[in-house]
Amino acid sequence: MTPVSQGTSESRDGGHLLVHFEPHLPYAYADLWPVLTTADGLRGWLGEAEVLERHLDGAVTLRPLDGGPPASGRITAWDVERVVEYTLGGLGRIRFHLEPVGTDSTVIRFLNEREGPGPDPGDRLDALADWHQHFELLEAAPTASTGWSRARRAELRDSYARPLTRRRA
Repeated sequence: MTPVSQGTSESRDGGHLLVHFEPHLPYAYADLWPVLTTADGLRGWLGEAEVLERHLDGAVTLRPLDGGPPASGRITAWDVERVVEYTLGGLGRIRFHLEPVGTDSTVIRFLNEREGPGPDPGDRLDALADWHQHFELLEAAPTASTGWSRARRAELRDSYARPLTRRRA
């Protein structure tokens, strides 16, 4: 399997930032669903689910792997084995749409919509680096934590900043 490809981002009217990724993972979609929708699955790559009511409009509270404060909200889309969407305070709308590729791999069409970055591109770079590392963790071991790394996050942030710096020059 190839490494997680670079994500993209765009600013939208109304001060919203959209972050997109499409990781192609070597797991059947039925195996990925519980990794995206159960406390045990989320713990290994996204965060500790302090609350997770697994149904449409269910409550959810996630504590991020980097030790940041928990984010609470609701499950705003739930289509079993296809789509799950969490809308969380501070993190915005986080949507995972699973599309099987054959019988043993899956593409996740991912979208994170949140309040926009303003004039400083730092929020955009942080969001891209954070999600990129999350998808690397998911690809490496979808059911066992391999550990969040501040050093890896910094490398990823720099990789997203380089194209931005070249465009400004």
